[in-house]
Amino acid sequence: MKKQLFLFALILLNVGFTFAQSSPEREIKKLSLEKWQWMADKDIAKLTPLFHPQAKFVHMSGTWTTARELEIIETGSIWYKKADIKDTAIEIVGNTAIVWNRITLTANVRGSDVVTEFTVTEVYQKEGSVWKMLALTFSSVRDTHEIEK
Repeated sequence: MKKQLFLFALILLNVGFTFAQSSPEREIKKLSLEKWQWMADKDIAKLTPLFHPQAKFVHMSGTWTTARELEIIETGSIWYKKADIKDTAIEIVGNTAIVWNRITLTANVRGSDVVTEFTVTEVYQKEGSVWKMLALTFSSVRDTHEIEK
């Protein structure tokens, strides 16, 4: 009997863990993290299906379209070398996810490495079973900036 109760408890824990792992918040957090790596790797093949064709990208020097952002990444005119994520907040509203990441970004811009503190706002919308990025906005902040949750 003890063995059966132990097995039952183990199964319940595993089911709970599996359910928690597949929550929309975990799914979008994983996607956001992967996106930073794909940007660092200049992996246009993975970024293209993620970025909605009508997405907008707001940077310190301008706002542009998906096509321009992909071109910038591919050519390396901005090379997102490393995003050191300090804090993350995620809110899901219906089929829309908003991610706020406080990061230290190391990037190569026009041939020079720069390190900048940002809060990055990412907006995703779920289309069927796939998340699409609608917006990515970099806001320059102090390194003491905190995301209120």
